[in-house]
Amino acid sequence: MTAETSTTAKVRIHVWSDVICPWCFIGKRRLDTALRGFAHADEVEVRWHSFQLDPHHPQGVRQPVFEMLAEKTGAPPAQVRAMTRQVTELAAAEGLTYALDRAVAVNTRDAHRLTQLAARYGLDGPMHERLMRAHLVEGSLVDDPSTLVRLATEVGLDRDATTRVLSSDEYAADVAADIRAARRVGATGVPYFVINDQWGVSGAQPAETFASALRTAYTAAS
Repeated sequence: MTAETSTTAKVRIHVWSDVICPWCFIGKRRLDTALRGFAHADEVEVRWHSFQLDPHHPQGVRQPVFEMLAEKTGAPPAQVRAMTRQVTELAAAEGLTYALDRAVAVNTRDAHRLTQLAARYGLDGPMHERLMRAHLVEGSLVDDPSTLVRLATEVGLDRDATTRVLSSDEYAADVAADIRAARRVGATGVPYFVINDQWGVSGAQPAETFASALRTAYTAAS
């Protein structure tokens, strides 16, 4: 594995996201759509940063997402299903088949440490997406070490290096630093996108919003 860095990027996008966030995967898909239609996409660099929606979720505790949402909102099961139905339908419009009835809420710290490892090799985007798909589409446990190793090797990370990181506290400081940086840029929720350190885009905005921001940033940098 070798690190991939861009020396020609005119547009740099920093994204704060959590791997268990259904809106984050939708936001990523919409950004991807904007990039596919952007004439200068080869001059755009995207970096993924850690953010935990619930950093206080106890490590090792696993709870069905519907049950967790019912506890947090005080809503009955039928209302929770109605709440998640909307985001599931919006995800489907972006080609994503959510299975939130099978998703399990966990502490995402180890998953984020894995993305930090992947960033060393220019694989933070693929790693973050694979983790989101595992949680939101496949119902996999993204705090399970064997699952995390499997997902990491699927995107090209070394199995032994991944196992070593997960059995240590490596990259925990990087995760914490990303979360502090999110506060500095004003990200109180995710997804949150910062373009060329000047423009902030909050939430899973329509693809055209991202396309307009890309054009503005590219013109300003040219």
